[in-house]
Amino acid sequence: MLVVIVALALLVRRRWPLVTLAVATAGTSLYLALQYPYGPILLAFMVAVYTTARHLPLKIAGIASGIAVAVLSLHTLVDGNVVGLVPGAAWVVVPFAVGVTVRISREAAVRARDDLARQYADEERLRVAQEVHDVVGHGLSAINMQAEIALHLLEKRPGQAETALTAISRTSREALDELRVTLALVRRTKEGETRAATAGLARLDDLVARMSETGVPVKVEVTGERPELPAAVDLAAYRVVQESLTNVLRHAGAATATVRLAYLPKEVSVEVLDTGRGAAGAPGDGHGLVGMRERVAALGGDFTAGPAEGGGFRVYARLPLP
Repeated sequence: MLVVIVALALLVRRRWPLVTLAVATAGTSLYLALQYPYGPILLAFMVAVYTTARHLPLKIAGIASGIAVAVLSLHTLVDGNVVGLVPGAAWVVVPFAVGVTVRISREAAVRARDDLARQYADEERLRVAQEVHDVVGHGLSAINMQAEIALHLLEKRPGQAETALTAISRTSREALDELRVTLALVRRTKEGETRAATAGLARLDDLVARMSETGVPVKVEVTGERPELPAAVDLAAYRVVQESLTNVLRHAGAATATVRLAYLPKEVSVEVLDTGRGAAGAPGDGHGLVGMRERVAALGGDFTAGPAEGGGFRVYARLPLP
């Protein structure tokens, strides 16, 4: 009957671990005090100790297990076998240590998962911030340049000013559309859908056209045949060109800019040169260059930016293909 009672108590061990331990301790102690032989009841008792250490705080589990040791040792006073204290303590210490170890390990695993989830969330926020920076930064820079042209030409040549204002309208609309798509994709990502790239080298012609409308002609040189690029590589290459041309508008004071794309079997290289003020007009390590460098590094590529030989500024990125 005692064996059955202790065994049945294990059915509720996870919901009421202290109650289970109390029943198991009392039943096992009485079992041994009545001088029944060692048997399966001790296994049930050890499971109760393990469950207490596994599911309860260390202090509470330690006090409960200590009481269990004391109660379990009462049978040694009955039969006068003091040597029995050692195995009696072991029946508590061993499962208690195993339970605490398992609990600590699982808590560490949970913390690691939480830390990883926070890391992914932080990386996602930074990535979205970089996307918004690239989209809005380029659009506003182009709009600012076109607005200055329109203001300059408004009184002398209103026809050309109208062209600049039309370009402002088109550029702002395209920037807003791209921003809207970016934010919509982020919302869908939170619902578990796959996120796709919002831009790529297929839109390079539109980017170059908007840039040229600001008064800085852009020449594109392509080497090799464009393959089917992974979305991440395609987006990174486009953003490097976009941010580089944005910096040309903001800082360089360049007359022309050149974009060179080289498609190789194992990599794609992007180079943007301008005829601006070189180091004097370089943006230094601002958010734009830092963002480009981090974006390229995340794909295992190389990124350099600095004064070009013969004047101007040069941005170069090498993106390996998987």
